[in-house]
Amino acid sequence: MKNEDQKVYEVLNKMNIEYKLICHPAVFTVEEADECIKDSEGIRTKTLFLCDKKSKKFVLIIVDGKNILNMDKLSKKLKIVRLKFASAENLKKKLGLAPGSVSLFGLLNNKEKDVLVYIDKSIETEEIISFHPNVNTRTVFIKISDMYKFLEELDYQYEMIEVAKW
Repeated sequence: MKNEDQKVYEVLNKMNIEYKLICHPAVFTVEEADECIKDSEGIRTKTLFLCDKKSKKFVLIIVDGKNILNMDKLSKKLKIVRLKFASAENLKKKLGLAPGSVSLFGLLNNKEKDVLVYIDKSIETEEIISFHPNVNTRTVFIKISDMYKFLEELDYQYEMIEVAKW
């Protein structure tokens, strides 16, 4: 069985998406990850996997790692009742990931394509963006334009929303 990160690199290569890879110890917070990649160019992201109160609707939101998310305001903006962090069980079931490794690339494992994707507008002017390649011991840097390409190649709709203004 392939490692989760190997699957990501294969897909990126197949899509002709160039990436920079940094290996580091396991990290569980944006601050820990930032310390490992501090000399690399690109915006540090925070990718969160959320759900409604009944765990029926799932959301992947990508924001600047510096932003603090107001869950109540986000819940109202997205019109999702009581938005909360999805359980480790639902994270595994929907994205095939473990806590600490939530990433855009987890969408590769969402066969149902039932995860809604939202991207913070504050990052759209950046050139380079970072994500874990479905493991928290590595960070991948890609062009923002390639993030959109990745989503389109997987046939995922996404919506740009303003998060930082809250």
